[in-house]
Amino acid sequence: MCGITGIFDTRSRRDIDRAVLHRMNEAQFHRGPDEGGLHIEPGLGLGHRRLSIIDLSTGQQPLYNEDKSVCVVFNGEIYNYQELIPELQALGHVFHTRSDTEVIVHAWEAWGERCVDRFRGMFAFALWDRNRETLFLARDRLGVKPLFYALLDDGSFLFGSELKSLLAHGGLKRDIDPCAVEEYFALGYVAEPRAIFKQARKLPPACTLLLRRGQPVGQPREYWDVRFTLDNPISDADAQAELTHRLEESIKLRMISEVPLGAFLSGGVDSSAVVAMMAGLSANPVNTCSIGFSDPAFNESEFARMVADRYHTNHHLDVVESDDFDLIDTLARLYDEPYADSSAIPTYRVCQLARKHVTVALSGDGGDESFGGYRRYKLHLMEEKMRSALPLGLRRPLFGTLGKLYPKADWAPRVFRAKTTFEGIARSSVEGYFHSVSILRAPMRNQLFSPQFKAALGGYDALQVFTDHAAKADTQDPLALIQYLDLKTYLIGDINTKVDRASMAHSLEVREPLMDHKLVEWLATLPSTQKIRGQEGKYLLKKAMEPHLPNDVLYRPKMGFSVPLARWFRGPLKARVQESILGSRLADTGWFNRDYLQELVRDHNNGNRDYSASIWTILMLEAFLRNVMEAGEAA
Repeated sequence: MCGITGIFDTRSRRDIDRAVLHRMNEAQFHRGPDEGGLHIEPGLGLGHRRLSIIDLSTGQQPLYNEDKSVCVVFNGEIYNYQELIPELQALGHVFHTRSDTEVIVHAWEAWGERCVDRFRGMFAFALWDRNRETLFLARDRLGVKPLFYALLDDGSFLFGSELKSLLAHGGLKRDIDPCAVEEYFALGYVAEPRAIFKQARKLPPACTLLLRRGQPVGQPREYWDVRFTLDNPISDADAQAELTHRLEESIKLRMISEVPLGAFLSGGVDSSAVVAMMAGLSANPVNTCSIGFSDPAFNESEFARMVADRYHTNHHLDVVESDDFDLIDTLARLYDEPYADSSAIPTYRVCQLARKHVTVALSGDGGDESFGGYRRYKLHLMEEKMRSALPLGLRRPLFGTLGKLYPKADWAPRVFRAKTTFEGIARSSVEGYFHSVSILRAPMRNQLFSPQFKAALGGYDALQVFTDHAAKADTQDPLALIQYLDLKTYLIGDINTKVDRASMAHSLEVREPLMDHKLVEWLATLPSTQKIRGQEGKYLLKKAMEPHLPNDVLYRPKMGFSVPLARWFRGPLKARVQESILGSRLADTGWFNRDYLQELVRDHNNGNRDYSASIWTILMLEAFLRNVMEAGEAA
């Protein structure tokens, strides 16, 4: 796990300023504190920070082919590198290291742009081929590893694992993209391929970008996509056996390491399944790490302890106080863009704990998307039944009116909170799902933004992110469609972003066996009844894990990795909310309707509404402006 960065002169061979490249590289020191390396030649500079995991003695980067005409900087792991080495050796390639990185340069020589088709892993890399005067960038299929880039006005092309590396160059304009702000307030993150700054972009997952000197910078090329065929005739029993085998294989690949290795153990189904499989594959006790909360309403540590005791793991538990909100500014600096998932706080803490004991940790991320675990999936399927009963032309006016008239009752039992359901039924399937996952829904964003900001948006709506992906989903199955949307949006923009930045802040490598692309492809062939059956989510995974995990872990209500925002904002953070949200910094942007900001804060404080997610989203934008924008201007 590492950090990569670079500068490429797309027009000529101007000298690369070593001091600038060094500054860009050191901005990501936390991603790789073990070693740093630069490669500079006319018109090109590559930088790398290394966290040593495999081939500790000879795996330094930048890494070259035999005659040094090909050079790569790489972040991630190629899990199947050991099976690719003999195949490449048979083609005449000579290896000088035992690292997975060297596989990339020889795979490029053998297979060109299609080399990525052969890689099984999480990766973002940049490869320079001097003979072809070509720079090749690639990102893994499910966006586990990040890659930002920007084309400057003078023809300089910058890239880096984190946006802070591009900002360290000094030439990137800090002009905010209004459409990115719209996406942020809808989703809680800026969706790929957009970045918060107009001049920057994210390379989308499963995409490559080929640049040749003297030619215009083209568009990314997609090399993979998941297809929900749902046509696998396999029986329940055979599917359970097959899943267990595939999990074991995926986890075994991710246990290859020359440094201490362990796993996160939250007490949920996904991480517990990973630990159970690891225990069966390891001769030694597995190192497990959990975070508990002093507030019992948010504490899952007893379920993690059940799994740890069953498999006799070396279990490490840290209890976090419920008022652990001192990380707000740290998170803003860490993420570089506005980022609003408050579970970033416990994720940061569990990575901090894990790094005290291991250098590599396996996680259960990706299970909810592929196995059908989110509660919102069952709600969406219920709404879909109601949508199918009436055509959209009748639903939109009928339920749209009911949604407007029905009071928003955050205080009431869930069965009586019908406003959101009515609003969802009045929409198409994609619109309804987008509405259900939005932090600030369209009517709220309409009130939040000022007339000037709406004009700058030019009619753009973050719904476009979902409609663009839905057009490529190639399925009419209601569950498969929203699983596809989550795999393309929430998993990448929220989950993977959260884990990458939190883990790299502590120089910890996190591996993701449930996001193995072969496993994801196979699960996409199974009918949706294998994912949700009746009211039981993750049906297949839970049935497959019954011999391995207690029923109290498998079949308890889903809790999630959350923090008590509502109480914070009415208590210890009340003054900070007032100062940040109603202060001059947000007012000076000209983006917001101040009266509506006051209404949000007032209604939350007096208990009329629970606006905690909306307030946190606004609070983290203010923290971004203060810690990233103003800090950059001061520098």
